[in-house]
Amino acid sequence: MKIVRDFPYAVTVEEYIPIPLADGTHLAARLWRPEGAEQQTVPAILEYIPYRRRDSTRLRDDAMHHYFAGHGYACLRVDLRGSGDSEGVLEDEYLQQELDDGVEVLRWMGEQPWCNGNVGMIGISWGGFNGLQIAALRPPELKAVVSVCSTDDRYADDVHHMGGCLLGDNLSWASTMFAYNSLPPDPEIVGERWREMWFQRLEGSGLWLEKWLRHQRRDDYWKHGSICEDWSAVRAPVMAVSGWADGYSNAVFRLLANLQGPRLGLVGPWSHKYPHQGVPGPAIGFLQECLRWWDRWLKGEQNGIMDEPMLRVWMQDSVPPTTRYEERPGRWVGEPHWPSANVEFEPLTLAWPGRLERASAVAPEREMTLQSPLSVGLFAGKWCSYAATPDLPHDQREEDGGALVFTSAPLEEPLEVLGAAMLELELSVDQPVAMVAARLSDVAADDKATRVTYGLLNLTHREDAETPQPLEPGKTYRVRVKFNDVAQRFPVGHRIRLSLSTSYFPLAWPAPRPVRLRLMTGASRLLLPRRAPREDMDARIAFPLPEGGPPSTETHQLTPQLHNWRVIRDLAEDESTLAVTNDAGTVRLDDLNLEMQRKALEWYSYQGDDFNSVRGETLWERGFRRGDWAVRTVTRTVLTSSPTDFEIHAQLDAYEGGRRVYARNWDVKIPRDLV
Repeated sequence: MKIVRDFPYAVTVEEYIPIPLADGTHLAARLWRPEGAEQQTVPAILEYIPYRRRDSTRLRDDAMHHYFAGHGYACLRVDLRGSGDSEGVLEDEYLQQELDDGVEVLRWMGEQPWCNGNVGMIGISWGGFNGLQIAALRPPELKAVVSVCSTDDRYADDVHHMGGCLLGDNLSWASTMFAYNSLPPDPEIVGERWREMWFQRLEGSGLWLEKWLRHQRRDDYWKHGSICEDWSAVRAPVMAVSGWADGYSNAVFRLLANLQGPRLGLVGPWSHKYPHQGVPGPAIGFLQECLRWWDRWLKGEQNGIMDEPMLRVWMQDSVPPTTRYEERPGRWVGEPHWPSANVEFEPLTLAWPGRLERASAVAPEREMTLQSPLSVGLFAGKWCSYAATPDLPHDQREEDGGALVFTSAPLEEPLEVLGAAMLELELSVDQPVAMVAARLSDVAADDKATRVTYGLLNLTHREDAETPQPLEPGKTYRVRVKFNDVAQRFPVGHRIRLSLSTSYFPLAWPAPRPVRLRLMTGASRLLLPRRAPREDMDARIAFPLPEGGPPSTETHQLTPQLHNWRVIRDLAEDESTLAVTNDAGTVRLDDLNLEMQRKALEWYSYQGDDFNSVRGETLWERGFRRGDWAVRTVTRTVLTSSPTDFEIHAQLDAYEGGRRVYARNWDVKIPRDLV
C-alpha cells in the first residue's frame, strides 16, 4: 500500500473527544478533519466498533480515516460503550443499546460545527454489521453505508452457525471477545477512573459463549439485528464488500438481490480484511473507490460510480492447493444486475459408483452409504480466514478418504461459475440428528484437489431453522444444501469433484453420535451456476493501486510474531489435535509510550471415533505496559459435549503488575437442541 502524505486538504487530528449520550455515558472518539472545516462544513464518516481505537486499530484507522479527511471528510472513529476508553460495559454484540447509542452519535456528528449534516458509515465485520443495522433505523443524518465483510442474517450466515450447524468459529470468536472485554481503558485518557472502569468490565461483561449457546435455532435473539427480517427498512445507499476467503461473501449477493435502494457489490480474492490491505491479493485502491461512493452520496457529485456494474467480482483461476496465497490469479468480471440472467444452473447427476454426469445421461438409482470419521475437517481451514495464519483449506485428497466422492470427466471446454451452487440429495440416516458437509473441488491433471466452495446442513433444519425437527431413522428425505457463493474458472482438462461427509470438525461441531448416511444416486444432483462471459463489460473493470494515509506513530516489534496451524496425530493414544497459534508478540507504539502484547492459542481435538471426546480449548493473553503501569489478562475457555449437553468451563484472570487482582470461573451445562 502506498502511503500518501500530500492531500488536497491539510488534516487536523484530535486524539480524544468524549461524546455525551442521553443517559450520561460518554463514548470515546478520535477525529480526523480537514483544517478549516468549522468555516466551511464538510460531510462526515463514522466507524463504530469495539476494538480499541487508541491502540489496537490505531494504524489501520490512520490509513483509512486520515486518507478520507485529506480528501474533504471529517472522520470519527468511536469505541462502543464498554470498549476501549468508552464508559459502560459491553454485554453482547449488536444489542439495541449499541444501535441506539450509534443513532445518538450520528445526531451528535450532524450538530458539530465542522459537519454539514451528511454522514456515512463504514466498517468491516462488526462495523459492517452495525452500519446496516443502524441504517435500518433510518436516522436522518445517515446518507450512505459501506459495509465490508458483514451479514444481513445473524443466524444463517454469521460466525455462529451455518446451515443450522454450530461452527467452530463460534468458540473462537467468543474467546476473542472474552479477551477484548477483559481489557481496561487507558489511564492517559480516563485518568484515575481506569481501575474502576476496568473492574466494571471484568464483572459485568459476562461469558458470551454461554449466551450464544442458549440460542441454537433461529429465534428472536438472532432475528434482532438481521436486516433480512425487513429489507425495506434500509433505504440508504449501500456498497457491500467481501472476499472469497472471507466468511461473509454470501451476504453481498443477498443484499444486491433484496435491497431496493442504490447498491453496489464488490467481492475480491481477499480474506477478512479491507480490500486496500487485502490478502490474498491483489489488493486494490479501495479507499479511492470509497471516495467515489462518498462523493456521490454525501456530496451529490454525478461521478459515474452508479454506472458501474452492480456486481464486480474477482473470477478466480485454478491454483494448486495450499493453506496460504500471496495472490490469487484471475480477472475482474461484472454483472449489471443480481440475480443475473447471464447465469444459468447446469445440472449434474450424482451417478454410481462415484461419477458426476450430465443430467441428460442415464443414471439409474443406486444406494451408496457413508459414515465419516471425525478426521474429515482437519484440513478444512477456518470458516472465516483472517490471513494471519495459514488458515485456508489444504489439498482435499487428505479429506476425501472419509467421504463419498463424485468426480466429473475431464472438462473439454472451460467452465466459469458465479453464484451459489445447489445440491439436491435423496437420503436417509440412522440417527435423529445428523449433518451433511458438501465440498466442491477443482481437480488438476496431477490429482491435486483445491476446494472451491462448500456447504453445510444440519438435517434437522431441512425445512427451516426456526422449528427444526428430528429425523426418523431409515426414512427417505429430499434435502437441498446451498454452497457458499463463488466465482471460479475451471480450465480444460480439469475435473469437478463433489465430496460428501457426515462430519466436518473442527469447522463444524459434529452430531451427537456417529451417523450412517444412505444416499440414492441417480435421484441426487448438483446444480452449478454457469456464467457466460461478458468480455466487453469485464474488460472495462479495473481498480487503481492501494493507497492509505500516514501512520500517527512509529512502531517496533519487540518480540517475534508466530502464526501457525499444526495437525498432530498421536497414534499411540489415537488422538488427533488441530493446534492453532496466533501470537502477535509485543509491539511498542512510540508516540503513546505504550507496549501491547497479544497471544491466542487454540486446540481442537478428539480421540478415535468417540464423538463424546470432541473438545475445543482456547487460551488468550493480552497486556499493556507504560512505565510503572502494567496490566495483563488471561482468558481460557473449554467446550465439550455429550449426546445431550454442551459443557463450558471458562476462566478469567486479571493482573496489575505481577499481582492477580481479579479471578472468576464458569462451569455451565446447556442442553443440545437438535445440534
